[in-house]
Amino acid sequence: MPKPLKNNVGAKNCPLLACMKFLGGAWTPNILYYLKSGPKRFSELKNDISNISAKVLSQRLKRLQADELVVRTVVPTSPPIVEYALTELGRELKPAIEAIVRVGEKLKRRRLAKRRSPHQAALISFRRAIPIAKPTAKAIC
Repeated sequence: MPKPLKNNVGAKNCPLLACMKFLGGAWTPNILYYLKSGPKRFSELKNDISNISAKVLSQRLKRLQADELVVRTVVPTSPPIVEYALTELGRELKPAIEAIVRVGEKLKRRRLAKRRSPHQAALISFRRAIPIAKPTAKAIC
């Protein structure tokens, strides 16, 4: 097990900080999350991440390409189609992104439960006990 860093000595060699540098930013984890299911076109990513501007999405995709987490492929059709997909290194982040999403869902539920009355919380708990078909694609934000 690596030793904890003291006073940032050797911080530039820290693997945790290196990984978090790649995941940093408001949109990068979202892009990786939506690419985990397979290649997507720019417009599909833009639709999945509704609040991101085209400029920011383009910048983040270029950065992810430079970091070798995403690959850009031009499909030779008429007109040409451009797809983005996770590289092997990018696919290694899938379990981490999925774990972050699960924890985020738990935190949201807990925060929401604190705001509700005991009666409302019991009703929601009862509804969760009833199995419901889950949609295949879900928005994380």
